[in-house]
Amino acid sequence: MTSPLLLQMTAPLREDFDIPYHDLGPTGDPPRAALVAGIHGNELNGVFVLSRLASFLADIAKGSQPGQRLLKRVVIIPAVNVLGINLRSRVWPFDKTDINRMFPGYDAGETTQRIAWAVLEATRAAYYRIDVHSSNTEFEELPQVRLYEPSEQERENAILFGLPAVIERAMNTVFTSTIGHAWRWNEGENFVIQAGQAGDLQLHHCERLFFSLIAFLQRTGILETTSLSEEEEDCQYFSLNQTFPVISQNAGLFVSRLEVGRWVRSGELIGFLYDAFHGHIRAEIKAPVPGLISGIRRQPLLCEGDLVARIQTRHALEGQVDTSLHSHGQ
Repeated sequence: MTSPLLLQMTAPLREDFDIPYHDLGPTGDPPRAALVAGIHGNELNGVFVLSRLASFLADIAKGSQPGQRLLKRVVIIPAVNVLGINLRSRVWPFDKTDINRMFPGYDAGETTQRIAWAVLEATRAAYYRIDVHSSNTEFEELPQVRLYEPSEQERENAILFGLPAVIERAMNTVFTSTIGHAWRWNEGENFVIQAGQAGDLQLHHCERLFFSLIAFLQRTGILETTSLSEEEEDCQYFSLNQTFPVISQNAGLFVSRLEVGRWVRSGELIGFLYDAFHGHIRAEIKAPVPGLISGIRRQPLLCEGDLVARIQTRHALEGQVDTSLHSHGQ
């Protein structure tokens, strides 16, 4: 089966390369949902999950799954940065530009501007638009829905994914050329999903994300299927000022056995900071506030001022706004 092409491009000394995508379900109407991953070439969780989701929906669409129906049109772009993925590079390898700093793009512009334009054209008409990311290579994120200056409808429907956390954050006023910003000019609802860590696959996060996307498509009337969802956790909604960044006061080797998704008490141990030469413990890093560990550092080399973890608190913290590493995964 031949997949439609989002964009065809040439290279200086190799065969032409393409960016394929999936257009599934009933034709004739605008897509009801559009899902995008792999804008950053080293974020592999989203690429893996959306390719699996496309295969699952394609089987249903061609009638090979009795009793299951794809009721609405769905567009899926599993891998935007096709060359970056081959090299596990966050950016476009030729000119080192970040595709998620190129929106809304330009159809007669540079390569990454043309890619951004083609992605936006393929997805902007969808009512539900979902941008899937991992964090960077140093930080692991709990699978979560992120909302930026959301509407009330987005707040309500973010719960439908069934992921353990929905986190509302302030709109970034620096990075205004992301796909999320470009989508906001169109009618509909926008969701950013963060899951795991760049550079590798975390299969437990991928499984959770796969089932969450199926659940969302079911609950929004796009997909009619037998329930595949595993038993869900209670979804926690965190508004602005409920994200506390834990910042290192020292340099060293950070070691932690703590898993994302763990609830901690104030003063509970997060991890140890070791002297990289002498081997002794320089500091115990403890939770300054109680809450849910939504992200934790996995790259052990730590400098003073680096982000160690994010804690989601049950109550708003007066005057506390997390701006640390705001662009991670986006």
